[in-house]
Amino acid sequence: MNERIREILSWYSSDNPGVLSNLYRMLMSGRLAGTGKLVILPVDQGMEHGPARSFAKNAAGYDPRYHFELAIDAGCNAYAAPLGFLEAGAAEFAGQIPMILKMNNNDSLLKGTDPIPSMTASVDDALRLGCAAVGFTIYPGTAYKKQNVEEFRAMAEEAKAVGLPVVLWSYPRGSDISKEGETAVDIVAYAAHMACQLGAHIVKVKPPSANIELDAAKSTYETQAIPVATLEQRIQHVVQSAFNGRRIVIFSGGGAKGTDAVLDEIRGIHAGGGFGSIIGRNSFQRPKEEALALLESVMDIYAGQA
Repeated sequence: MNERIREILSWYSSDNPGVLSNLYRMLMSGRLAGTGKLVILPVDQGMEHGPARSFAKNAAGYDPRYHFELAIDAGCNAYAAPLGFLEAGAAEFAGQIPMILKMNNNDSLLKGTDPIPSMTASVDDALRLGCAAVGFTIYPGTAYKKQNVEEFRAMAEEAKAVGLPVVLWSYPRGSDISKEGETAVDIVAYAAHMACQLGAHIVKVKPPSANIELDAAKSTYETQAIPVATLEQRIQHVVQSAFNGRRIVIFSGGGAKGTDAVLDEIRGIHAGGGFGSIIGRNSFQRPKEEALALLESVMDIYAGQA
């Protein structure tokens, strides 16, 4: 074990050997093994947005096995998906890549400003499939936050007890948060800090914009001269908000965009001290060779080779 991985694991000293072993397993998998950086392929969009919106751009993605192959061939640290997609390939690809079972999921059929995802899997499912971790989404700001957070607390307690690390998607959303506010730097930093306080091992948030949403926060950002002009500065602030960088914080790939835009964002995340990326649509909606080339470039940046 190198010193960087040893340092990261030391941040989780309250956890049992099973949790630490699975964190180690993800940190030591794929092309970025041993660097302390993570690139994860998430494919929960079919549940969240529907199959056509998710896979019609690259029809190979309708097949769950395609995503296992893409994650393995790209050298990702892990592959995250809901129960059905993992069940469809877990035996065929057993042991070839760490899996993260997405434990709750939302859908787009009921419109509303206050989402509440449903529990769609169990810790027993994660153990049965041989997963290295479980994933969960909370929506800070939703009117249903009490139910959302309490479901997470119960699930996380059970997962940790059997040695499974917890990856928490922390996505602010709700009737009191504007669309622009969902990615405002103060809101994203708050969401990352909340996820850490809830006991997440790995926190997933969106790359923050320079907007400041909360009136109560604006004066603090101004009087304390917190720099947020560049993406690098905003990433630094989010990482600082995650226990001064003592929790793993990774950033979503966001909506579909061109290769140059993706890589520019990755450069900002890397420069700001982010621990990596979890890139879904911007990888699996491309033809496989293009997706592999993109993920190779992303990993080059995180490896300090570009």
